[in-house]
Amino acid sequence: MALLADPDAPTQIARRMAGMLADRLADRSDQGRRFDVEVVSEPFTAGTEDLSTLTRRVMDRARAESWDIVVALTDLPLHSRGRKLVVDLSHEHGVALLSLPTLGGFRLQTRARQAVEEAVLSLAAPQVTGPEGAPGSQPLRGPFTARLAPIRRGQVEEEEIADLRYVVSGPRGYVRVLGGMVRANQPWRLVPGLSKALAAALATGAVATVNSTIWSLATSLSTPRLVIATVGSVALMIGWLIVDANLWHRTDEVSPEAKKRAALYNASTVVTVGIGVLVCYAGLVVINLVWALFILNDRVFGSMTRTPLHATGYWTLAWFVASVATVGGALGSGLESDEAIRAAAYSKREQERRSALQDDHGN
Repeated sequence: MALLADPDAPTQIARRMAGMLADRLADRSDQGRRFDVEVVSEPFTAGTEDLSTLTRRVMDRARAESWDIVVALTDLPLHSRGRKLVVDLSHEHGVALLSLPTLGGFRLQTRARQAVEEAVLSLAAPQVTGPEGAPGSQPLRGPFTARLAPIRRGQVEEEEIADLRYVVSGPRGYVRVLGGMVRANQPWRLVPGLSKALAAALATGAVATVNSTIWSLATSLSTPRLVIATVGSVALMIGWLIVDANLWHRTDEVSPEAKKRAALYNASTVVTVGIGVLVCYAGLVVINLVWALFILNDRVFGSMTRTPLHATGYWTLAWFVASVATVGGALGSGLESDEAIRAAAYSKREQERRSALQDDHGN
């Protein structure tokens, strides 16, 4: 059998599970069957999100390599009749297509391994023709039957290649897919990816920390106003990055399904960029605090503000300066190329998907 994985995160997940997968499948197989697991990294989702097209690509690859069972993993969110696809199985062809974002943003490695195990065991089991003539129609177990999981059986039309489908739906399903998409984007990569913006923010913070006007403002601001300054500066940074780098997803389609997909993509963008900016903000608070402890003189500070410089004063100043520095970082982000920001904000598959959409709109 083979794990056919999109490059980047799906390939990493497939390789991590491959070592133990063969033994676990052999132990769980009722027939004592032996499994040889091969991992192949290949961009099989390039240029399309159509389920039938993707399944045919996987089938063609399986025939070319003589794989009896193949599970394809992608970090793109796939859709079926307005529902988010978890997994498609074709028992006749020994093919399964698994969309990782629908497994959520936490314990992804474990959930992915469980999903792959259940899919392989279902494909390897003897086919049973049900009342409706659908082979292999017995339900999957594992992560598909968790009591609180928003996963359920999906409808499969007669002309489709798949004979068993699982989808997620409802508010919990939406949140679960959103978490999976954000994890796939790896928002922590945004921090090193915004080097010019961070340099501008650090420079702004260094200058603001020794500015007496900033001292006076920081000592006079109440906690609610400091919170408002934080929210405002972070929101400005998020909005600036999204608008300046053209990260907002637009669709020319008018169908409700297309609008829902666009809303999901945009929500994942906002959350991804938001997490990255919040990490940058927290780092600025720490750096500004250390800088203030090193550079400030309590007598000079007291003479300028008529307020003694104590631990709370250091913290308040570092907090306020971080908000000022974040605004400076937003302006500095304009020096970053759009490609650099997209590379920092999106997974490889998502970058390719958006690039293909832009090409289509350009044509």
